Amino acid sequence: MPTTKRSRVIPATPQELWTIVGDPYHLPRWWPRVLRVEAVDDSSFTQVMTTERGRSVRADFRLTALDEPTRAGWAQEVEGTPFENLLEASSIEVRLDPQSAGTKVTVVQTTRMKGVSRLGGPMVRKASRTLLDEALDGLERLHADAA
Repeated sequence: MPTTKRSRVIPATPQELWTIVGDPYHLPRWWPRVLRVEAVDDSSFTQVMTTERGRSVRADFRLTALDEPTRAGWAQEVEGTPFENLLEASSIEVRLDPQSAGTKVTVVQTTRMKGVSRLGGPMVRKASRTLLDEALDGLERLHADAA
C-alpha cells in the first residue's frame, strides 16, 4: 500500500491554516486539479476535478478527521464508481503542527491499488509526491496572498 508523505513549514499559525485546510470548499484554491467542491455536509463532499486533457471528473469523499486546528482527513469513495477498477482505497490526511517558525504542514496520501494496478506502486508514489508538493505550494501561496 503506497503511502506518500510530504512536509513543509509555512510561516502561519495552525489556526490561520486551519481556516483553509478545515473547509472542503477551499480545496479548489490550493489542491491541484480541483475545479470546485460540491455537496459539502458534515461527513462528505464531492470534488470536481480536471484531467490533463481537460475533462471533468467527479469524485466523492467522506471526511475521516476534522480535529481543529491540527488534523483534517478525507477518503475517496471508490465502490460503484469508475475508480473502482483501479483503487481499493485512497485517503489524504493533513496535519498542522506548531513550530517556532510557523506551522509544519504534513500531507499524507495512502493509496491501495487494485488488481494489476498494484504493480504501478513506484509510479503511484512519484505521482503522489508531485501532487502533494503542488498542494503544499498552493497552500503556501494562498496563505502568502492573504498575508
